[in-house]
Amino acid sequence: MTRTATPGTEVIHDPETYVAGAPLAVLDGLRETGGGVHWVEEPPIGGLPGGPGYWLVTRYDDVRAVLRDPATFSSYAGATQVRDPATPADLAYVRRMMLNMDPPEHTRLRRPMAGSFTMRAVARLEEQVAGHVRAILERALTEPGVLDFAKEVAADLPLLTLADVLGVPAQDRMLLFDWSNRVIGFQDPDYATSAAFDPATGTELARRAMALRPAPDADGRMPDPRSRTGMPDLYAYAHLLAERRRHEPGDDVMSIWLREGLDGGDEVSNEEFENMFWLFAVAGNETLRNGLPGGMHALITHPEAQHRLRAEPELLETAVDELLRWWTPVMVFRRTATADCTLGDQPVAVGDKVVVSFLAANRDPRVFEAPGELRVDRRGRQHLVFGHGPHLCLGAHLARVQMRAMFGELLRRTSWIEPAGEPVLLRSSFQRGVKRLPVRWSA
Repeated sequence: MTRTATPGTEVIHDPETYVAGAPLAVLDGLRETGGGVHWVEEPPIGGLPGGPGYWLVTRYDDVRAVLRDPATFSSYAGATQVRDPATPADLAYVRRMMLNMDPPEHTRLRRPMAGSFTMRAVARLEEQVAGHVRAILERALTEPGVLDFAKEVAADLPLLTLADVLGVPAQDRMLLFDWSNRVIGFQDPDYATSAAFDPATGTELARRAMALRPAPDADGRMPDPRSRTGMPDLYAYAHLLAERRRHEPGDDVMSIWLREGLDGGDEVSNEEFENMFWLFAVAGNETLRNGLPGGMHALITHPEAQHRLRAEPELLETAVDELLRWWTPVMVFRRTATADCTLGDQPVAVGDKVVVSFLAANRDPRVFEAPGELRVDRRGRQHLVFGHGPHLCLGAHLARVQMRAMFGELLRRTSWIEPAGEPVLLRSSFQRGVKRLPVRWSA
């Protein structure tokens, strides 16, 4: 079947576009034309091979429909990243990760884990989160002046919290930083070869794993981070951690999961643990790591919203959802059609890639009044920042707790925060990332 790409979609697909900012006007136009579903071509980019193309879904109701129907729009068939895995072996491997499964296999892994992320369970982590926030801000807010909010404040909180959740020793947390950079930032030359962790400061587990870290090739590129061969250090660390937690369990989520097993009573295999560790170490880090500076960018570019939150701090309880909606850290996710169907007015064939745009859906005026405005008193959690359906993010409650803790403490410790330069954004068509965000603060 011959398909023609909609004009404008080339900038949506090109990661270079996002260095200058997300193409919101283009997405608005696509959402309001052609039924909101458009064909996007996949030319070779940045040394990576091209692909067959995909349908981009931009309207809120259509995005929700795709996400809640795994029988028609599968996570397993082609995995969930827009770009196809390089080889059949790579596809077979990533299919073993919960993110790339459909029910009932997805349910078998998810259900035992979900109990650790209920609102009641997360409430037990709030004191630890608050302690991390205080320590970060006491270190960062010494003398009033300029700081890089993305690097000096936002990056550390999800790493420290994840270390608590995963049972990773705190001195190894920068491994999580490097792994996330390499996976999420594989399109960005600053992040693709990230090596901030110093093995001399870490545990013996970290040093053993780091010995397996791949080196860049002659062109400076690392192997595909979505394959096992691309992240041998991460998988080695997860394997070693699983062995330790089986013999020396803690009260962290991973120790509980290993102890209690899977739905149906099966024991967690090392491979299942390794893949779940990958998912938490990467996906559990990036949404908040970029949601925090994205929210700060919102407040420093909307001074009236910052004034209101300072005057009415009780609004922060729900304002964090508006900050997340306005920024939308994860912009897209992919499914594969398992049958001929229709999305909007567009026929979709079995085997077609279907890519949902959370960024476009979260600004759909059919759902959000004046969606381009930042309204810190906007009620409701209709946004799709954490997805929808069977794959709704397990860590949504925990992310909100961390957002509220950070912004609440930050507003208490400062009288004003304003821009001190332009943000530096991630070169990625997947994650709306903030690499640097200079701000000026007053005590």
